[in-house]
Amino acid sequence: MTLQQLEYIIAVDNYRHFVKAADSCGITQPTLSSMIRKLEEELDVVIFDRNSHPVKPTIAGEEVLRQARMVVYHAKQLQETSLSEKKRASGNIHIGITPTIAPYIIPKLFHCVNDHPDITMQASELHRNVLIDKLKNAELDMAIMSCPHEVEGLLSVPLYREKFFAYVSPSDPLYDQESICSRTMPSERLWALKQEISFQLQVSEFCDQESKRSLLYESGSIATLLHIVNENEGFTIIPELHIPMIREEHRRNLRPLVDPIPVRNVSLFIRSDYVREALLNFVVNAIKTIVPEHMIDEHLLKYPVRL
Repeated sequence: MTLQQLEYIIAVDNYRHFVKAADSCGITQPTLSSMIRKLEEELDVVIFDRNSHPVKPTIAGEEVLRQARMVVYHAKQLQETSLSEKKRASGNIHIGITPTIAPYIIPKLFHCVNDHPDITMQASELHRNVLIDKLKNAELDMAIMSCPHEVEGLLSVPLYREKFFAYVSPSDPLYDQESICSRTMPSERLWALKQEISFQLQVSEFCDQESKRSLLYESGSIATLLHIVNENEGFTIIPELHIPMIREEHRRNLRPLVDPIPVRNVSLFIRSDYVREALLNFVVNAIKTIVPEHMIDEHLLKYPVRL
């Protein structure tokens, strides 16, 4: 038994004519008749008296039709409720984000929420593996992170593509270079974040693998790494969105990375059964106002997200 079969018998009851009912359902009369026959066989009851003109339901068929109308009605109510929930731009959003992305997104994202009193937001700064687990367990509504692969059970919405830059101490030999080759930069003088494993792995992909292990800082603060470089020799790697946070007199320490240019793709992840499309687009549209346009995913610039 299917909802479609119930809609077919209701159509026949409304029109009291198989051909007109088939036309209203957008199918051929033989198809409609066949589907109704299968339903009658499944229920072991004759729903319509086909010898009557016009066609009319049998006594047993009248009870089937009464129940069918209730089922179809409630099914439509369920669809409307789901659609309403999908389009409702209100409610709470529990969002997770990795530490090396949070400083550039969360403060301004909260500012966007402040302009919408019907929306509340809770943000959690967590590492990537924890975010994935919490999303799968429905402890988070969505998460913003850089993940180089698809995650089973989760859908991803590409947000932006971000370059990495080197921040170099004036006492380091790399300071005299206008640009730095990402494949040959020496890792023994690289200050990196040990706790932010995913960011560290992205950075290490471009280092000279024959060099000694880089200097590791036991935290998740890129700003602190810059202070370490300022007070010591060596260099660190920072994402593009951190550049506006650097004091003007220290921006002369920045060097572009080339051959190749290292980048990370940042996406918004949701569960595959997430339905609140309006809230999802609220977050996406907010991020489009936070991140420079040249970094935003091209598809995201043109189209809203559809679930």
